[in-house]
Amino acid sequence: MPRLGVLGWPVAHSRSPAMHGAALRRTGLDARGWTYQLLPVPPALFDETVRALPATGFVGANVTIPHKEAALALATDATPRARAIGAANTLTFGADGAIHADNTDAPGTIAALPQDLALDGARAIVLGAGGSARAVVWALREAGARTAVWNRSPDRARELAADLDVEALTAIPSGGAELLVNCTAVGLHDPARTFKDLPVNADGLGDFRCIADLVYRQGGTELLLAAGRAGCVVVDGLEILVRQGALSFERWTGTTAPLDAMREGARGPADTRPSPDA
Repeated sequence: MPRLGVLGWPVAHSRSPAMHGAALRRTGLDARGWTYQLLPVPPALFDETVRALPATGFVGANVTIPHKEAALALATDATPRARAIGAANTLTFGADGAIHADNTDAPGTIAALPQDLALDGARAIVLGAGGSARAVVWALREAGARTAVWNRSPDRARELAADLDVEALTAIPSGGAELLVNCTAVGLHDPARTFKDLPVNADGLGDFRCIADLVYRQGGTELLLAAGRAGCVVVDGLEILVRQGALSFERWTGTTAPLDAMREGARGPADTRPSPDA
């Protein structure tokens, strides 16, 4: 019975089981025994747990906070983009014990952006310096965007910028940019802190053409609600989740991902629990 899951700590909030479950049902793979489940694993047990998964029927797993860099480190091989980013969110297990790492956050983010948003030469600003931010920065840079990164810890922003050859910011420049992507967890647990903890304010969001938020909440995050009122094109975290999840699904199953079913599953019944990226 082929098994799939999502590794994280915590991970109870994840919409990935609902999303992938919908995909398995739509494609009929559930009738062939395919399942997808939560895999809550504390950091101290991550390596041990992942290495044990293939023996229990797992063929692959998504990886979310805080394990993305650890996932790359334990892999026996990895895609060039995962190595360049320095983090992995998709693991595929071989029959011989091999653990293959990939990063679908990068192409998934690009796929979720509006098709008419020309990235080549565009100014893009990424908030955050964790595993998801690394993927987004790399993806935007590869697409030709003039990319800059901000983080509450300037040292972390400078480190990421140096690793990926982009600009580090200590403040958001006047005039905004074509694209702003929030890769921090700000607004995840306390929406009221959104404009206290991010280097933007609601009145200045109109300086951006498009704003994407990897955090998602039922009804929208405070950042995206304010961005919509300011006239920005908005991209929510669930669409990014679906796009990166579709690439994982296709890698594991060899079947075209049913995007509509995955969107329905991810949005699911009313659920007020937020999630950063899984």
